[in-house]
Amino acid sequence: MPRPKRKAAPPLTSSDVDSSLRSEPKKSTSKQFDRIDHIFESYTNKSLGLIDPEGIEALCKDVHVEHTDVRMLILAWKMKAEKQGYFSKDEWRRGLKCLGADTLTKLRKAIQGLKQEVMVPECFEDFYSYAFQYCLTEEKQRSVDIETICELLNIVLGSEFPTQVKSLIEYLKIQNDYRALTMDHWRNFYRFFKEVSFVDLQSYDSSQAWPVILDNFVEWLKEKEEKH
Repeated sequence: MPRPKRKAAPPLTSSDVDSSLRSEPKKSTSKQFDRIDHIFESYTNKSLGLIDPEGIEALCKDVHVEHTDVRMLILAWKMKAEKQGYFSKDEWRRGLKCLGADTLTKLRKAIQGLKQEVMVPECFEDFYSYAFQYCLTEEKQRSVDIETICELLNIVLGSEFPTQVKSLIEYLKIQNDYRALTMDHWRNFYRFFKEVSFVDLQSYDSSQAWPVILDNFVEWLKEKEEKH
């Protein structure tokens, strides 16, 4: 029997050429997530399936950063973490994938450089708002207590506006009008620090719809200056 003629191979299409290549990124991504998940498991509270405050403390020790360091808050922002003091696996994956950190060494290096992540004004404003929202630990909570606000001011703005933050914290601790503050107060504190010179306070215009707490703060500063 004569051997049948082999049919000519159909012309190659781009999809045929790249099919094996296209599956490679998926495989690579899967391996990356496996490594990210492995780090997650080493800090997880197994009964919760989450990294809890104890796990975060262990993480801080391993990456050589204090838990009060602003970079840990920036890390939570990168993860879009919803519950203060806890990281879910999805949040952990989101954050570490974004940072390109699938080993502890890479994560340590990424965390050391996290302040650069918020240097762009738009990024910082988003992070600044997130920092307040992260402190809303109860359902339907709309305000944050004064003590926590003071800690947050120090962590988020203390290095950029040391004099202003120190004075505002001093005032917040002695005033008796507010026990907790809202997001509007929080956003206006940053605006105030950016726009108002503390040298003479001449650039402060109380008619510009500043919150009452800042009107009171400026009055307190002026009275304090007069006594000196």
